[in-house]
Amino acid sequence: MSDTNDRAEKGKLDSVKGFANESRLLAALLERGYNASRVDLPHSTYDIVVEIATRDVIRIQVKTVSPSKSISFTSGGRGGVDRTYKSGVKTYVHNTETCDIIVGVESLASNGDREINFYFVPTLFIEKLGQQSITIRKIPQTKNNWEILRRCREMRFIYEIFDRLFI
Repeated sequence: MSDTNDRAEKGKLDSVKGFANESRLLAALLERGYNASRVDLPHSTYDIVVEIATRDVIRIQVKTVSPSKSISFTSGGRGGVDRTYKSGVKTYVHNTETCDIIVGVESLASNGDREINFYFVPTLFIEKLGQQSITIRKIPQTKNNWEILRRCREMRFIYEIFDRLFI
């Protein structure tokens, strides 16, 4: 099999896993009583919207926790097997303009049937951090912490949650 075919197959599998993780998060939100929906806009910078209060919507970008246990804050890099790559022209780091929060989804089984963890990382924090990714080992306080989702736009709260990483 050629290198191009290998990359295409890996990209396809990554895409499927990403879609599965969006579905896992959406199901978890709905089971907790949130009014949430997948975004059906192909060029959107976020995957899910959740209504926190009347007319107050949080934009969520879902990311799969990598095998190295990190969450990427970038998007726009994968465009299909026939894409012409031009030094990251379409790649960007998420910020408060593109979404309100990134949720890293970690499935501890290849088929997703065992344990699923959610890591909540507000874009307010990502902007201050100035990195393209973070290892989940550095942000254990975000694991399954649903309060971060509700308060992801409150800077004072974000500083309290991530205080040791702002130093």
